[in-house]
Amino acid sequence: MRAIVESQDPTSKDVDDLMIRRFLRARGQDIEQGSALFLKYLKWRRSFVPNGLISESEITSNLAHKKVFLQGLDKRGRPIVVSFGSKHLPKKEKGGVEEFCSIHSRQNMCEVTINHSSLVNGIQFRYPCINFDSDYFRMPAGQEKFVAIQDMEGWGYYSNSDTRGCLAALSILQDNYPERLGKMYLVHVSSVFMAAWKLVYPFIDSRTKKKIVFVENKKLKSTLLEDIDESQLPEIYGGEQPLVPIEES
Repeated sequence: MRAIVESQDPTSKDVDDLMIRRFLRARGQDIEQGSALFLKYLKWRRSFVPNGLISESEITSNLAHKKVFLQGLDKRGRPIVVSFGSKHLPKKEKGGVEEFCSIHSRQNMCEVTINHSSLVNGIQFRYPCINFDSDYFRMPAGQEKFVAIQDMEGWGYYSNSDTRGCLAALSILQDNYPERLGKMYLVHVSSVFMAAWKLVYPFIDSRTKKKIVFVENKKLKSTLLEDIDESQLPEIYGGEQPLVPIEES
């Protein structure tokens, strides 16, 4: 696969084997399909992230609404991202879908500096700085995936219902950052969201579908504790961690 992509796009030489391997896994070890997906990603990245990173100044509207939080690690050492669907207000955000996609791209690339350390199951993680996706960011050594808690409480009203934005963010995750998502918990899901889910579901690839878990309200804490230690679980879900906005993490 490396030989194929380097022959068609010389910039592929700057990418490490871990990244090549993720795109290959995303297409079931099919070299031709994996190469096509990777080359498409490189083209997208040059257009969408021309400077190599997304600065806070480019996503000010989204950051102002405090919708994404980044903190702690699960029991497998994967960073935890918490986001709130009700705080996404597309009609009040100047950047529209493009900025919304930018904050999700930034989230997936983990370009926000994490400068604190965490203790999980007695092991201290200090997020050593490594080169991933041609960006320098902080992740536990050898870790490729993150865990997402998507809180949908209050989503579905006129001001925050944005199926188009959800589809755009989903496309970025699947097509440009494959094999980055370890698991996604959907919590506080309403009937309104389930109606929208029926529209989104056909666009989700089979590998991603297996990583999505719908959590019952009465089993919220117990379900999250299966993968997340109480010391790393956000306080709003019965844990000990205060929420940390992504720009402050």
